[in-house]
Amino acid sequence: MIGGMAADIVPARVTDIQQVLADHSRYWGDRDLRSLHLLALVQEFGSTCLVARAEDGIVGYLVGFVTPDATGYVHLIATRDDARGTGLGRRLYDAFTEAARKQGAVRLKAITSVTNTGSVAFHRGLGFEARIVEDYNGPGQPMVVFTRALPEPGQAWSPGRQA
Repeated sequence: MIGGMAADIVPARVTDIQQVLADHSRYWGDRDLRSLHLLALVQEFGSTCLVARAEDGIVGYLVGFVTPDATGYVHLIATRDDARGTGLGRRLYDAFTEAARKQGAVRLKAITSVTNTGSVAFHRGLGFEARIVEDYNGPGQPMVVFTRALPEPGQAWSPGRQA
């Protein structure tokens, strides 16, 4: 339940991402990450791009896909400001993990900026190993790279099982 309402996690549609973009600050605050919301990812990887839909709209979303080397890559994950701290991020990762497993994924990966301490804490709480990779995004642009083995079906998210 999010704010007293159930949220269903379902495959994303382009119109869902457009709705998110129209209300961008509720998901990302002052950070302008609109350019990272590539509609082509939703078009091409529909089964691994997910939204959490409640009566009052999209309360969270995850944009991801499975790479040829069996990695479930999460490009973006966000929850709306009124849905934070409810476990919705973990639910989105659960749904993504299930979808990625169906496509042969054996590990998970995500990337964030070194200044995004909230993302680092969230991913470490899910058992991801976090390492800083210098120049990952170009000269002088280090990023935090998260990796972990795909949790077994029904296994709770916990630290310790890393890729």
